[in-house]
Amino acid sequence: QVQLVESGGGLVQPGGFLRLSCVASGSIVTVYNMGWYRQAPGKQRELVATITTGGNTNYADSVKDRFTISRDNAKNTVYLQMNSLKPEDSAVYYCNADARALLRPRNNYWGQGTQVTVSS
Repeated sequence: QVQLVESGGGLVQPGGFLRLSCVASGSIVTVYNMGWYRQAPGKQRELVATITTGGNTNYADSVKDRFTISRDNAKNTVYLQMNSLKPEDSAVYYCNADARALLRPRNNYWGQGTQVTVSS
């Protein structure tokens, strides 16, 4: 199996910054695409950003030019640098990864989420 563990969430003032991290662990053979999603209260989960193994990125329009996704393939880790945070960025942020574990087919995995609150 593959486990995803997020860290780095918290409370920050508008205009501030946070850096989220997500480590994939377990009997990993290969980690493919990784990404971040978020879900605010009463809203559906939405894509924030994704990154391929080769480093190609995709962002939601609402976070372009403010957020940067990156990864360290050797560490099976994905990061989300969030700058110029706005109150509307407040949500639970979830890590997502396509991965193949030993003796298992390729599958999609989710972390448990980390809370980000942007408030003065």
